[in-house]
Amino acid sequence: MKIVYFAGLRRQIGVGEEIIEPPAGVSSVEALVAWLKTHSPAHKSAFEGCPRLMVAVNQDYADFDAKLAQDDEVAFFPPVTGG
Repeated sequence: MKIVYFAGLRRQIGVGEEIIEPPAGVSSVEALVAWLKTHSPAHKSAFEGCPRLMVAVNQDYADFDAKLAQDDEVAFFPPVTGG
């Protein structure tokens, strides 16, 4: 699974993207976030520091209950505004 981090998440975690293999029980975005928080102190801090986190699965906006497959790309980013 490819994970992409944007903005403050990227700065806090220290990488823009990573390839991971979460455990079999990680089948939703919500479960992925919970598992990533255990991945490192930087991941935990980044995800807990962004309460209004947004997510895209395979480049489409998704909800935290969205189901995931091992070959998905999941991107996390803070809320965006336009002007």
